[in-house]
Amino acid sequence: MSLKALQEKIGTTPDGAFGPGTIKKAMEFFKLTPVRAAHFFAQTSHETGEFKLFTENLNYSSKGLVTTFGKYFINEATAKPFERNPEKIANRVYAGRMGNGISTSGDGYKFRGRGALQLTGKENYEAFSDYLKKPEIMTNPELVATTYSFESAMFFFDKNKLWSICDQGVNDASIKALTKKINGGFHGLADRSDKTKKYYEYVT
Repeated sequence: MSLKALQEKIGTTPDGAFGPGTIKKAMEFFKLTPVRAAHFFAQTSHETGEFKLFTENLNYSSKGLVTTFGKYFINEATAKPFERNPEKIANRVYAGRMGNGISTSGDGYKFRGRGALQLTGKENYEAFSDYLKKPEIMTNPELVATTYSFESAMFFFDKNKLWSICDQGVNDASIKALTKKINGGFHGLADRSDKTKKYYEYVT
C-alpha cells in the first residue's frame, strides 16, 4: 500500500505527503484518539521507511544471510545457493514455524512479512483473517501489503495490548516501551520519538 493508496482509502487528497490533513483523516477513519494516532503512525512510518515498504525485503547476499539468519546459514558457502533468491530464502528460514509447513510447502514465501508492521507466518495470517472476517486473505495474502496494511498493524497492537502503552501519553517512557514491543530492541528510537512528538502536534 502506497501512502497515496492510504489517502484515497481514507478520503483525503492523494498527494503522497504525510502531513496534518492526512493523519487527522486517518485518525478519524480508524477511530483513534490523538495520542494513539501519534504513536501508531510514528511507529508504522518508521517500520515502513516513511510508508514506502509494505513487503519484507528478502533479497540478501550470501554475507547478508549469514549476518541476518546465522541460525540457518552458518557460513557463506551454505548461503550461496540461496543468494538473491527471496522465495528460496523465505521458504528456508520460515519453514516449520509460525504455522508454516516444511520448506517445500511454499508457506514461508507465501506468508512472508507484509503490512505496516510485517505480519509474518501462516498462523498470524489466519488470526488476522479471522480478526477482519476476510477469509480471502488466506488465498490472496498480498492483500496485507496492498489493502489491509494498517489494519494488520492495528491487529498487532490489539493482540499485544499496545494501545494501553499509547494511552500513557506521548512521552519518552511510552515511546521506548512501544519500540521495545515492536522492534524487540530500540532500533531507530530517536526517529520514532521525533515522529511521535511531531504527529501529536499535528492532531492536537
